[in-house]
Amino acid sequence: MSSRHKRRILNLPLKLVLTQEGSEFFIKQNRKLMKLKLAEHVEDYGIALDAFAPKTVQGLLLSGYVSLIEVSPPEFASSRQEIIDLSKLIVHSILYRQYDCYVFRQILNSEVIKKWNRSNPGSSIDEHANLNAPFIYNHLKQHEAHVTQIKHHILRLLHASLAACEERTPKEKNTLLFLGEKFLDTLRPFTWFIISKFQHAPDMGSVLSSIHTSLAQYLNKARIAEYIALVLVELLINEENTNLKKEVQKLFPDLEDTQEALCDEGIRRRIVAELKHNAESLFISWKLEGRSVSTAGTRSKLKITVYGRNDYPQEMRNCLQDAKVVNADTDTLVDYCQQTIDTAKHANLGVYYISYLSEACKEANVRFESSLNRFTRSEFTTVDLSFAF
Repeated sequence: MSSRHKRRILNLPLKLVLTQEGSEFFIKQNRKLMKLKLAEHVEDYGIALDAFAPKTVQGLLLSGYVSLIEVSPPEFASSRQEIIDLSKLIVHSILYRQYDCYVFRQILNSEVIKKWNRSNPGSSIDEHANLNAPFIYNHLKQHEAHVTQIKHHILRLLHASLAACEERTPKEKNTLLFLGEKFLDTLRPFTWFIISKFQHAPDMGSVLSSIHTSLAQYLNKARIAEYIALVLVELLINEENTNLKKEVQKLFPDLEDTQEALCDEGIRRRIVAELKHNAESLFISWKLEGRSVSTAGTRSKLKITVYGRNDYPQEMRNCLQDAKVVNADTDTLVDYCQQTIDTAKHANLGVYYISYLSEACKEANVRFESSLNRFTRSEFTTVDLSFAF
């Protein structure tokens, strides 16, 4: 199937606030938790990383060990790709967890399991079934070829449906196949134990068909991750440029063109160092709900907050509050980004990209709200992007 090269280490300092389960996990590993200083002088306990392996952070997210992630690098522009990768990793992890819970519930409610439970009341299979991890691991090891075959069957169904879709480019189809593999690979071992154990049951075909259908739905939601990342980097870079220009005017009051000054590497380094020394950094946080909320009838929620130090004109405020659509019926967000990136140097593109993000969320059945807040006692203006997947 498809494959893709991924960077092993992202050089982006992270602060991770842990859930209760996460704290207990690290304490059992004899890892001392740190008191983290977060945006708006908030303090909480967790861990801090100077750099990280995406696979490691994703493992913590999938286990429900993280409640909030915050980054505040000295300069966002030089960390643009890392922020994009981190944001997409967080959104994908949320969807992997939700898909895992959805598939598990579908299997437990299937005719295959209902028939088994009626015939074997003493060894019924449900979410409370007491099967230890080593037993499941050994079973899957013995039936590894069968599990792989089943995964390939589901991915062949996905490939066939993508091949029939003329609207997607070959690159998009390959990306979706890659994500499809990831969704299946992150299903809990107990799910694959049940599937492999009952693979020859008469009703298992309908179960696999349901897994494929729901996989297509979640892949549609997954494209939101790209849009969120684009919105974030534009909001952040706009905030940072405004912040840097203010500092240029303080240190070099005689300069006429602050933008040209920022293109000078020496001046830019001095400005960034000055802002860091004065503790005037910008922040971005991703707030997640724990694994315990991923139950029937609930949505996984994510709140992203950009902490800036600049006010917004009323036009931008209205766009944030109302998520007005700007040609969203003719262009995708990525298209619009490419069309305007060279001609809107001073515009806050991120605010307008929210139009596209809002439209894409509606199509994927993702609830989305955006707002801008400035509180009297706060030094920050915050842009909040809230999602319910």
